[in-house]
Amino acid sequence: MNYFNSLRNKYFCQSREGLIYMVSEKSLLIGAHVSIVGGFAKAIERGTKIGATAIQIFTKSNRQWKATSLQESIVQDFFDAQKNSPIKIVVAHAAYLINLGSDSVATQHTSVKSLIQEIERCDTLKIPYLVLHPGSGSKEASQVCLQIAQFLEEALKATSSCKVMILLETMAGQGDSTGADFASLAQIRKHVSNKSRIGYCIDTCHIFAAGYEFETPIKYQALIKTIDKELGLKNIKLFHMNDSKKELGSHVDRHEHIGKGKIPISAFKLLMNDAHFAKVPKIVETPKETELEDDIQNIKTLKNLLKK
Repeated sequence: MNYFNSLRNKYFCQSREGLIYMVSEKSLLIGAHVSIVGGFAKAIERGTKIGATAIQIFTKSNRQWKATSLQESIVQDFFDAQKNSPIKIVVAHAAYLINLGSDSVATQHTSVKSLIQEIERCDTLKIPYLVLHPGSGSKEASQVCLQIAQFLEEALKATSSCKVMILLETMAGQGDSTGADFASLAQIRKHVSNKSRIGYCIDTCHIFAAGYEFETPIKYQALIKTIDKELGLKNIKLFHMNDSKKELGSHVDRHEHIGKGKIPISAFKLLMNDAHFAKVPKIVETPKETELEDDIQNIKTLKNLLKK
């Protein structure tokens, strides 16, 4: 029995287009990327204030390689804060400085070292997923994918006792970045021996900018079939829910508030109501002119798209 049929049997709610709808707000895992300024426990507090049930954080400064040690008291405060909050899951995003596809040997070395450190920090904080931009380089695409896979292999072996899964994020295709097409992400995972620790994060702004359409039931269903064929739906562990400032296929990575950009709101409605991803966390990474208020509004907009 394939993944689609198993879900049809489980949810029993199928539209004329073959899509499965049955997502309740009560079980929804949704939130935003929040700051850790003031400590990890503060991130839980911020997530609670915006009405989140899931949040994403950096486990260290995103602007530098170095990281302060995780003191036991800080870690315990984080655990206690989450235990007493509505936040059901916390995921982390790796520093943007990490580039496993780099042409520079020095950057490659530092990137692997930093990735290992971030995996270990997530493990200490009991964070299950670490989102990673695959990387960029000037070599032929297949060679860059192989290089990224080799460095991922090195990082995973160095952290073999950790349970953290790395989520390769879909990219917009800006510059030399790898991951604008699903096939390249699949190629990276193919060359990693421990595939159980490699999953994917779908960013709606990025896939739209990369040229993937999903605003009508037919186009959405075609996209889901492509994702299932290339990546496997069971390997999609997270969504970044972002609108796009730029047009379809622009290959420009510019996030916008939900409903204010170029992605038709119908695309978000289809995704929010798709039972394939009912239990997959959805994280908003939209602009933050006023951090809490903007996150509250974007989360509200997405929740209002759920079929009653």
